[in-house]
Amino acid sequence: MATDRDTVLEAAVGVLSRRPTAHLDEIARAAGISRATLHRLFPGRDALIREVGRLGLQRFATALDTAAVEEGDTEAALRRLVDAAVPDAMLCAFLAGENQLYGHDDINDLWEVQLDRLHALFLRGQREGVFRIELSAAWLSEAFFDLVAGIGWAIQDGRLAPRDAAFSLAELFLGGALRRDASLLTHRSSDRKPETDNP
Repeated sequence: MATDRDTVLEAAVGVLSRRPTAHLDEIARAAGISRATLHRLFPGRDALIREVGRLGLQRFATALDTAAVEEGDTEAALRRLVDAAVPDAMLCAFLAGENQLYGHDDINDLWEVQLDRLHALFLRGQREGVFRIELSAAWLSEAFFDLVAGIGWAIQDGRLAPRDAAFSLAELFLGGALRRDASLLTHRSSDRKPETDNP
């Protein structure tokens, strides 16, 4: 039976996302194949890492497409992106932690395209008054991607149940990124006595 390249790549990311220096023997064992078979599929470590990176970026591009991030209300679009991205959170964790990837122009180009789309989503949301404007769209983009990566690590280590991942990500991120009603904040602050006031 032919070996499924994507299955091997996903097994590799499970190892490499936590142990970037893992030997090819360990990756082959995780994939359930021999090192010789791994070498036939990917001629060396660098080729394997590039293919894992390319798969991760392609999956994130698919998540952006599935979420239709250029369309409709930006909060709703971000929630759709959370649902679409979380199943491949481990690939995002690999992308966030593997510095060796970014020595390749093709990987950099793919990464820039996806980051630009994410940046545009947050910039559009800021212009619509949905996301906070004192936080740059570039920072919101990086923070969001890093949180997706964190979800991947938390699931892998058993600290977070997969069924809770999308909710946890959306609530944590949007709790800090959404712009709050200014009048509500003013009302709340006016009701709060200064700490120096006597009761």
